[in-house]
Amino acid sequence: MLNMAEGVARLGALAESSVVDTLARAFADAGFDLAIVGGPVRDALLDRPVNDLDFTTDARPDDILRIVTPISTARWDIGRAFGTIGAKVGGEQVEITTYRADSYDGVTRKPTVEFGDSIESDLVRRDFTVNAMALRVPARTLVDPTGGVEDLLRRELRTPTDPAVSFGDDPLRMLRAARFSSQLRFEVDPATVEAIAELRATISIVSPERIQGELVRLLQTDDPVSGIRLLVDTGLMEEFLPEVPALRLEVDEHHHHKDVYEHSLTVLQQAIALEKIRHPEAAPDVTLRLAALLHDIGKPATRRLEPGGGVTFHHHDVKGARLARKRLLALRFDSDTTASVAQLIEQHLRFFGYAEGAWTDSAVRRYVRDAGPELERLHILTRADVTTRNRRKAGRLAGAYDDIERRIAELSAQEELGAIRPELDGNRIQEILGIEPGRAVGEAYRFLMELRLDEGIVGEDEAERRLRAWWASRP
Repeated sequence: MLNMAEGVARLGALAESSVVDTLARAFADAGFDLAIVGGPVRDALLDRPVNDLDFTTDARPDDILRIVTPISTARWDIGRAFGTIGAKVGGEQVEITTYRADSYDGVTRKPTVEFGDSIESDLVRRDFTVNAMALRVPARTLVDPTGGVEDLLRRELRTPTDPAVSFGDDPLRMLRAARFSSQLRFEVDPATVEAIAELRATISIVSPERIQGELVRLLQTDDPVSGIRLLVDTGLMEEFLPEVPALRLEVDEHHHHKDVYEHSLTVLQQAIALEKIRHPEAAPDVTLRLAALLHDIGKPATRRLEPGGGVTFHHHDVKGARLARKRLLALRFDSDTTASVAQLIEQHLRFFGYAEGAWTDSAVRRYVRDAGPELERLHILTRADVTTRNRRKAGRLAGAYDDIERRIAELSAQEELGAIRPELDGNRIQEILGIEPGRAVGEAYRFLMELRLDEGIVGEDEAERRLRAWWASRP
């Protein structure tokens, strides 16, 4: 529960910081107003970490640059056209923006930039009331024209103006609603939810890069499920990632199977929990989280209803990997992320064969070889994919995976599994067989790789003997 007295104290402490004090005095001496705005004010009131300092002022960009130059060690004006000047003051990076009074054409999300003269009018044009508060400095006066404090107390997300107008101005705000609902664990007010559902198609004017950016920020939250539910329930997810709502498969009275959508959300939550246990200090692993959310997206296309009530999803791993690769590229994810997510989806079922019967050392080596650098993520995804309520089955699967990880560790210690390669390289193959570079060298290398996977380290002499025997037996 938000304690306002404590929140006000935290705002005071924020205003007392040396960076804020330095800037406040400089702007006051120059005859301009200055206020901390948006996220820092919200987070201070909520007792959340304040990472970046954003300011707003009635000073124009040229004036801002003139004021900060003597008190900063670096400056950048890439956002000058939008009224924003960046600077490094007291070792901290800050951004200072002139009051804005923009207008939108309704066709693109690029505003016609207009500078304003009132902090209140600047705040009203922002995305949500909880982000539309400012703290004047050095006066330490809270400016809250749209009821942001009341919405913080209610833990509610609401737009400062009519949500249809706000989202019509900038449709990306609909995605931000999902992100903030998860990040702050706030409810979205009904009128805002209704507006998202009505205006979801307008997201088409937003670039894929911007959509991707908000999706990534949502997945980086501690529990993105509430935001994902908002996107799916309003139909907005259908507009840019339709494979997720498609997981809500219809179940007829004769063919029952697990709710794939709910299962996928549970897998995502379990993957995040395991990620934090294994790597508590690491940044959120978006690649892993994407793979967890999308790991079953091949099921709708591969579902088959069998006689007697059975349901199959043969090869949904392969189909899902293809769908994920296509969708992530459309959203402008980089090639490395796309390839890693697709690989994890394609390999997420591999372990379940192990649970049915212990693998040979050869099978374990192949599992490690095929996973490559994604092995740790595959460990987490595979464990997270167990959502059965049958405790005996869940225990059996967990025990089996404990065993495979133990065996991987043992074999890695003995054989350096992470760098599996034949004991003879291409140059040595050519020397032994007396051949020139070409297809035959590649075939010989693959033969030796299979030998390495099947039998582990056999020694260079034995590898050479086997190679000569294989070569002699070829047609």
